[in-house]
Amino acid sequence: MSIDAGTYTLGPDQAALTVKTGKIGAAAKAGHNLVIAVTAWEATVQVGADGIPAGIALTADASSLEVLEGSGGMQALGDEEKASIKQSIDDEVLKRTAIEFRSTAITPGDEPGRLHVEGELELGGTHRPIAFELALAPDGAITGSAIVTQSAWGIKPFSILFGTLKVADEVEVAVSATLRPG
Repeated sequence: MSIDAGTYTLGPDQAALTVKTGKIGAAAKAGHNLVIAVTAWEATVQVGADGIPAGIALTADASSLEVLEGSGGMQALGDEEKASIKQSIDDEVLKRTAIEFRSTAITPGDEPGRLHVEGELELGGTHRPIAFELALAPDGAITGSAIVTQSAWGIKPFSILFGTLKVADEVEVAVSATLRPG
């Protein structure tokens, strides 16, 4: 790999951190699959002399989530609906609690250019281990995603219409960035 050793800082100005949700329940056809941007976050990636990340840390502002798009549903999402979803996330789901991740181990994945990352995620006031895969290209491009089961962190997935429309318990958190010397 041609990535220089050192510390790299990432954030919303040069990278994307998104949350993708699904919907379940008897009224699922009325709801939307959402793509939500995390608009206030910072990550540091420590790269060793071998050009491979040796540590990753991320903090995110739970109140910075903004709905980018909603697919499916009976009608398109307007600005008012997006604002209502943001308010529900802030007040009922994440409750403005800390979101932090710290890696505990990063090892080569099963394929070249893949990394297996293990660490601890704080979400909703609960700390739990999590593992996921990242793809790391020779030019420093890094992509990947983790599946987060909300209930494992004590978070009750959002629901409306007397529980007939719910956000699926599993959400996907995805990152796309390029490690560049700062």
